[in-house]
Amino acid sequence: MGPILVEAFRYNRWANLLLLDVCTGLSDDKLQLSAPGTYGTIAATLMHLFSAEQRYLRRFGEGEPRINERDDFPGVAILREHAERSGNQLIEVAGRINPEEVIEENRDGGAYRLELAVVLLQAIHHGNDHRTHICTILGHHGIEYGQMDVWGYGQATGALALVATRRTGQ
Repeated sequence: MGPILVEAFRYNRWANLLLLDVCTGLSDDKLQLSAPGTYGTIAATLMHLFSAEQRYLRRFGEGEPRINERDDFPGVAILREHAERSGNQLIEVAGRINPEEVIEENRDGGAYRLELAVVLLQAIHHGNDHRTHICTILGHHGIEYGQMDVWGYGQATGALALVATRRTGQ
């Protein structure tokens, strides 16, 4: 494992790609499923998630967003390309950015001073939040989605591995 912030963004990319793998098998109708208390449909939530990642990257000087949640849903395969690119860029940024660096941002009718640490933390939180929304929708409709929490990441990367089993009754 690398520095904790870099590892957090590796997890973020892994979980995003795993979720997109699950969504690849869904029909167009199932991508339009929703559940109470979530952002919206699976498709709309995916668009929002990956559009936001690109907006976070813009704040780090990584270029303008290539997608917007107001765009038509381009399909899971295209979103996977965006997720791979933005996931890799967020990992790279997490390894080099000074979290105490400040930018000025115009939003909500005013100019704001914004520490880049807040953007990094928001990117992690936002990914977890909206992946949870999609998993809630999937579970609500009886669709399996696997284990995409940090324990699952640890198992997938070898950072969590069984070394011995406990014997019972001895």
